[in-house]
Amino acid sequence: MAGVSARAGFAVVRWLVALFGVVGMGAVSLKVAVQINQCVAYLYCFCIDLAAYTARMSSQELSALLVLATAMSFTPGPNTMLSTTLAAQWGLRRTWAFLFAVPVGWTLLMLACAFGLGTLLTTLPVLRSAVRWLGLSVLLWLAWKLWRTRPQPGVGSTTSNLHVGFVQGVLLQFVNIKAWTLALALTAGWVTPSTAGVAEQFSQRLGLVLVVMALFAFFSNLTYALIGASLRSWLQQGQRLLSFNRGMALLLAATALWMGWTS
Repeated sequence: MAGVSARAGFAVVRWLVALFGVVGMGAVSLKVAVQINQCVAYLYCFCIDLAAYTARMSSQELSALLVLATAMSFTPGPNTMLSTTLAAQWGLRRTWAFLFAVPVGWTLLMLACAFGLGTLLTTLPVLRSAVRWLGLSVLLWLAWKLWRTRPQPGVGSTTSNLHVGFVQGVLLQFVNIKAWTLALALTAGWVTPSTAGVAEQFSQRLGLVLVVMALFAFFSNLTYALIGASLRSWLQQGQRLLSFNRGMALLLAATALWMGWTS
């Protein structure tokens, strides 16, 4: 059965994701690591069951989709770095708006690509360049605001210039070069090739991809937010929060420049 083989393969992946949270960020508690593992485990199981129920993807297609979703969603990028930073600054409660904004914005972006905007973007170099430079500018602007954020005495007290709410989070996806790259790859590789001319299969495959990727977008950012929230008290000691802010600002700027250079 496709579902059984996929479950076995991705059981390893979800433990690697949890291990990344523990080893990569030493201050993360065991409780947070368990929460991360449980979230990712439920995520893979749900996606596998959903694909089996709709019966619109082969086991090879599903496995490739989940590998791509894992690689693109759980590796550091603008969204995950902002999730970590916002949770470290303000706590998990005030980060929920951004966590929900990412999958909503990405879903809208994916729909736009699937219904023609992706083709327009790939055939018009001027439009592609405009998106790339706009995205680069926005990310560098966010990095500058984060660099200027200074902690004040007391847990959770900062003079932060970085406020990214739901609307800003949704709009950010449309200037996120990594999100565009993923949406274009999914449209070409999973939504359209084997379903040309079959409207029902197109809509069902698109719906499956949208659900899977929206879930990955949410849970990957939630994972990073949990890490950021768990570091919050520790970062309030001395100049740790200031160093953290500036380190994340440099990473965000470096990521923006790298994506702008390679896109």
